[in-house]
Formats: sequence, structure tokens, C-alpha cells
Amino acid sequence: MALRLFIATTSSGKLADFGEAAEEYQVAIEPVPGLKTIPAPHEDGDSFEANAITKALYYSTFAPGEVVIADDSGLEVDALGGAPGVRSARFAADTGLVDSPDANDNTDVWNNIVLLQKLEGVAPVRRTARYRCVLAAARDGEVLLTAEGSIEGRILEAPHGTGGFGYDPLFYLPELDQTMADLDVGVKFAISHRGRAFAALLGRLA
Repeated sequence: MALRLFIATTSSGKLADFGEAAEEYQVAIEPVPGLKTIPAPHEDGDSFEANAITKALYYSTFAPGEVVIADDSGLEVDALGGAPGVRSARFAADTGLVDSPDANDNTDVWNNIVLLQKLEGVAPVRRTARYRCVLAAARDGEVLLTAEGSIEGRILEAPHGTGGFGYDPLFYLPELDQTMADLDVGVKFAISHRGRAFAALLGRLA
């Protein structure tokens, strides 16, 4: 019987990544039952690990007896002292840029704009960055384990590519001469911070 994991995320991008994981590792991955109707927990941790654990513990109580996986991930830019870090999803909102209630969700667009503004004038050699992901697994309100993955890159001066989500169009991989948004979904997951964290987590769960 395939290992079954419940994923605590409503992010379409992350769900696509975990869907790729299900195929590659032959595990059953499902969203936490009724996830969209469950109020989200308050994420106030100062690290990816703290937030991932908070979410895994909280959502595991809604799937009794099951292993629930939650992640927290983001971008760390060296020239910005590691920002946006745990505030990656709220980078633009922290500056006061928010969508109107009746607008399409343009969070990724705003976040990328703010990132480019903050890096204006910074030389390419100093635009080093990394994606980091921490996954936490919990069952019935108890943490089982955590796992981490990261990937190094550089922030471009303009977006490139149409795939991916988040900061992918700006996150350039010199060894591949492509951005994360340029990559095939399977290739992206294999080398990404989330893919590496998932591989590490599965190895420890096994």
C-alpha cells in the first residue's frame, strides 16, 4: 500500500509541486479534508521551520490518524540581508501594496515588483539568493519530523519565463542558464528547494 500523506496548502503552485512528487515517489498525496473551509492558523514564527511546524501541528488535528505535511518556504536575497525570508509571500503587502477585493490575485506580480525596486542598482554579482523550504510532518497534534531543502541562484533585473509561481521568473540558475519559470515541471521539482526537502522528508519517514 502506498504511503499516504495529507498536504496542508491551498496554493495552486505548491499543489502542483506535490502532485509531481506523488508521481515521482509513488506516494498518495491528498489535501487535508475540508482544507478550504478551515480557518488558517496565525503564522508568526521567525523561521521557516517554526511556521511549518505550526501549520503541520494545527492541520493534523483535522485529519486524525493521518500524516499531515506542511511547508514554509521563501526567498533569501543576500544583498537584502536575507529578506524577504519568512515574509516572502507578504513582501509587497508589508510595504502597503495590496490588491483591491474585486481584483484578480496579483500577489506574485507585486512581490516581484517590490523585489526589483529594492535591488535597483545592485550589480549582478551581488544579486545572489536562495530558495529555502522546510517541511514538517505531524500526526494527531504531534511533530514527527522536519526536513529542509534549498537551491542557490541569482535575481535577474527583469522576469523571464512563463512557468512556475512566486519569484520563479526572477530566480536564475547559472548552471542551467534558465530561470525557475523556464523549467519543465518535472525538472523543476527534481532540483527545487521543495523537491529536495520532500526527498529528505520521505527518506526519513521511510
